[in-house]
Amino acid sequence: MTDRLRPAHPSLAQALIYWLKLGFISFGGPAGQIAMMHQELVEKRRWISEHRFLHALNYCMLLPGPEAIQLAIYIAWLMHGIPGAIVAGVLFFLPAFVLLSALAAVYLAFGDVPLVAGIFYGIKPAVVAVVLFAAWRIGSKAIKNELLFGIAALAFIGIFYFKIDFPWIVLAAAILGALGGKLAPAKFKGGAGHGESHKQYGPALIDDDTPPPPHALFSWSRLILKTAAFSLLWGLVMLAIGGQQTLADMGTFFTQAAFLTIGGAYAVLPYVYQGAVEQFHWLSGAQMMDGLALGETTPGPLIMVVTWVGYMGGVAKQVFADPIAAGIAGATVATFFTFLPSFFFILAGGPLVEATRGELKYTAPLTGITAAVVGVILNLAVFFAWHTFWPQASESVPFAGPFEWLPVVVALASFLALWKYKVDIMKVIGACALVGLAYTLTMGAGA
Repeated sequence: MTDRLRPAHPSLAQALIYWLKLGFISFGGPAGQIAMMHQELVEKRRWISEHRFLHALNYCMLLPGPEAIQLAIYIAWLMHGIPGAIVAGVLFFLPAFVLLSALAAVYLAFGDVPLVAGIFYGIKPAVVAVVLFAAWRIGSKAIKNELLFGIAALAFIGIFYFKIDFPWIVLAAAILGALGGKLAPAKFKGGAGHGESHKQYGPALIDDDTPPPPHALFSWSRLILKTAAFSLLWGLVMLAIGGQQTLADMGTFFTQAAFLTIGGAYAVLPYVYQGAVEQFHWLSGAQMMDGLALGETTPGPLIMVVTWVGYMGGVAKQVFADPIAAGIAGATVATFFTFLPSFFFILAGGPLVEATRGELKYTAPLTGITAAVVGVILNLAVFFAWHTFWPQASESVPFAGPFEWLPVVVALASFLALWKYKVDIMKVIGACALVGLAYTLTMGAGA
């Protein structure tokens, strides 16, 4: 094949149209979003080859943060430099940001209406099933032997029984993984990376042998400048919001969360829950569950639930007198500080990755962390189940109030649909919402 068969290099405006479209259709979690990008960018448009796509994905899988949006930033950065990276990254989460902010406003205004309450009554057990399914899905791939199972079990015991904070669990798992990689390397092979592929879809714009563009060449001076620029941007925004303590707390907290999202959004949710619900009281546990359910049914990465958390916190803490302004301020701060590190990781680290293209091994520490993440997610599922099946329970009286049988049935049916019949998450949540609505209307009529 000749270069004449290669696709033409799209302009930034042409690429912008695709990234905006992706922002509106990026349902299905990171796996679905990555599959969409592969089909469109590798197979159809041939903007990037299979090997280059997987090489970029391997790097993104090793990073904290949502890997799908980081992959979009990486590919757009290769094609159009920093402007392309900013466009792709912002458009990836912008539709979800607008939609979740609007839903949060509606929720706060009408959440106590019986019909709305009925819908969420059905959705909550679906969330239990979704989180449990996430633990099973990750665990079935990550837990390959008794040592990794032991790390997962220790992580569950540590966070469930001893209330150990998530960052310490991650650190301990990384240390165990590093030790295991030296003492029992066969048990710690793998990690989150994707293997090599030999599929070919024709010559690509960024092909296997295409040299990195000038802006993607590594230099220490560029790395230092980019690090300084991101540090300055972070500091200026923190300075701008420093007069409002709640927003400043959000800036610090969500920056920390962004560096802890190893293993995907489900892994960091317990940390977000601990901080947002138990430490800062930005929202209640029930509101967190409702936000997670809505996050599953909107486009964009699941970590967009931070937009919901920020909106609720802005209103709860009355950062402005007007609740809409307060909510938008909280949502904006939470979203900005959650995603800023993702741009930094790609723009600063991408040139180094391009310079060392070939073999990307990270291995044992990541394998240990991934195993621990399974235990942490299982803890989240147990916590949500407890609050759903015993809605009046508390720490002091863990099984107080009546036991709700219908949510148990809905949760079991939802898990079965997800696990055995591979039903789409959105369809499961939609069906459960209808069940909750019908139950509420029936009970209301009976009363």
